[in-house]
Amino acid sequence: MTIKNLFAVACVIPLSAHAGSGGFIDDSHFSIKARNFYMNRNFLDDRTSQNYSEEWAQGFIATFESGFTEGTVGLGVDAIGLLGLKLDTGGGRKGGGTLLLEEDRDGAKDSYSKGGAALKARFSRTELKYGEQLVNLPVLAISDNRLLPETTQGWLLTSKELEGLTVHAGHFTALRSRDQSEHDSGGLTALDLLGADYQINPNLSVRAYHSDVDDYWRKYYAGATAVLPLTPGYAVKLDFNGYDTRSQGQARGGELDNRIWSLAASLNAGPHSFLVAYQRVSGSGNYTYGVDGNSTVFLANSVQYSDFNYENERSWQARYDFNFAALGVPGLTFMTRYLKGSDFHTAQTDNGRAWERDIDMKYVVQSGSAKDLSFRLRQASFRSPDRGLNFNEVRLITEYPLNIF
Repeated sequence: MTIKNLFAVACVIPLSAHAGSGGFIDDSHFSIKARNFYMNRNFLDDRTSQNYSEEWAQGFIATFESGFTEGTVGLGVDAIGLLGLKLDTGGGRKGGGTLLLEEDRDGAKDSYSKGGAALKARFSRTELKYGEQLVNLPVLAISDNRLLPETTQGWLLTSKELEGLTVHAGHFTALRSRDQSEHDSGGLTALDLLGADYQINPNLSVRAYHSDVDDYWRKYYAGATAVLPLTPGYAVKLDFNGYDTRSQGQARGGELDNRIWSLAASLNAGPHSFLVAYQRVSGSGNYTYGVDGNSTVFLANSVQYSDFNYENERSWQARYDFNFAALGVPGLTFMTRYLKGSDFHTAQTDNGRAWERDIDMKYVVQSGSAKDLSFRLRQASFRSPDRGLNFNEVRLITEYPLNIF
């Protein structure tokens, strides 16, 4: 797919409908994000297959969001076009968890593309959307941490009729994986969800959701966030998240009956931020996700590589962030964290151990013709002999968002 085709998917078709409908055009937005992504993993233990993986690719993410036609019921359309281009891989380096490019029999494809559109209708403060979507809810969250995002297909109702309350209900029948172009490469059967977020006051919010995935599992989710202002520039934040999962039907995700929860406490002190978190899994099986989106893990200890979500696992995290604007370099930020998991159960052990260390540096250009261009370096080290995984990982990501209108 060429860049011209990408524009056609995301722009030409929507603009041809209701062309003179006022709000449809006036409130429309069209943007393209150029994302350059390099990633490697160096496995440190003796493996029978791949010891090193490496991919470098260029992606384009084009999104169009129309306004709504005038009238009691407003109509509109959203569209997305995705294009991935191979820059370098091969020679046995493809795979190993990098997941940037689509493969065929000959290895990584030189390019791959995907796209779709969604119709939407609005009445009062309620919106119904049907078609290809990017969804980010605790029980259905697409992953956007590789070259191109996942997408999902179905309908989603979002209502904000009551002040502070947002209600979601939806039914989805397909998930397209981040490194695949096939319509239902994610293996989703059918997913129903219902949930709500409630902003009780500016410093306290709660949320609760339920999902039902045919032949996989049903999930309950609950969360709460509280911000406690101290003095100007200082605040404490508490964040709780928890899931209850039980397998059903054909139990394609395994026999599951488990609970997982996390509690994080952070202190923001000017340019500094300090966080500690604890996470716990109980019951039978790991906390499992993926067919319902590879970001459906709203938990404190879900980090760059591991989620610390194995059966019976207990994990701790310590994290530090610094904003270099305090030193006269706005746009530059730094983060590092260390996590340790213990007591998890696998087929090999009942006392598994693991740790992960992450380092993240990011710079966003603040002004000029390159405004919003960002550069990001992410490094992770993961060690777990009990899981047979010991590796170092590096990701280099450059993004440039271009707002067409």
